[in-house]
Amino acid sequence: MQLLMFSKMLKDAGNLSVDEAGDRVAEMGFDGVDLTVRPGGHVAPEEVTERLPEAIDTLKSKGLAVPMITTSITGAEEDHAEDIFRTASECGVGFLKLGYWRYREFGTIREQIEKARGQLRGLEALGRKHGVTAALHTHSGPNLTANPAVVHMLLRDHDPRWLGAYIDPGHMAVEGGKSGWKMGVDLLDRYIRLVAIKDFGWFRETDRKTGEKRWVNRLVPLGEGIVPWPEVFRCLGKIGFDGCVSVHSEYPDLSLEELIRQTREDLAYLKRVLGNTS
Repeated sequence: MQLLMFSKMLKDAGNLSVDEAGDRVAEMGFDGVDLTVRPGGHVAPEEVTERLPEAIDTLKSKGLAVPMITTSITGAEEDHAEDIFRTASECGVGFLKLGYWRYREFGTIREQIEKARGQLRGLEALGRKHGVTAALHTHSGPNLTANPAVVHMLLRDHDPRWLGAYIDPGHMAVEGGKSGWKMGVDLLDRYIRLVAIKDFGWFRETDRKTGEKRWVNRLVPLGEGIVPWPEVFRCLGKIGFDGCVSVHSEYPDLSLEELIRQTREDLAYLKRVLGNTS
């Protein structure tokens, strides 16, 4: 498996350039970078033709691979969508994370799924044309991809070589804490191309506006939350997964140096788990 760092928080927390982010990622001991190619990311979509090759060359000079990028694409007809697929292919990037389809009005989910399926046909065609696998991220909350069963409905008629699943056991555990995440991995097995790493905990808090108690989920260090990581990787081992693993250090309240320190600890934990389940 290639262990990558998602570049989002290095830009958000420290406004680091690709060059500066690469230095930090290499120092922490990652194999490579999951680079953001979306509005507000390290590479803007409208600049992808020029900037993505430059960014990848910079990261490669530091010994870092860039096997995947993160985008906000949800339709083949969008501005710069084909530019991103084509440039990724030309740069040797094999995987592309897609954007999100929001779950909207109750009672219309079937229509929403069918609309998304129509858009995914065009995205699979782009992937096939350029030799890049696009992937749906299992993200909790009001997203069609929050439920692995819905992700399977979206993917079931597609070729997994060009359209796959980017599973996120943290988000899957939020939506299906005991066994829902495992059934999701089981159901999506042939489509799983990428894995995101983050952990969550549930906390009881008081709503500032209403004064009512509520449960909220927040990101916590790996191994301190609800995700049974050893079991996750045993399941991934059973289906033969050996692809890209992207560590999402999305700790918004940490300074850059605190973020780096916590990411080092998370990476060390992840390597211990992988060593014990190999």
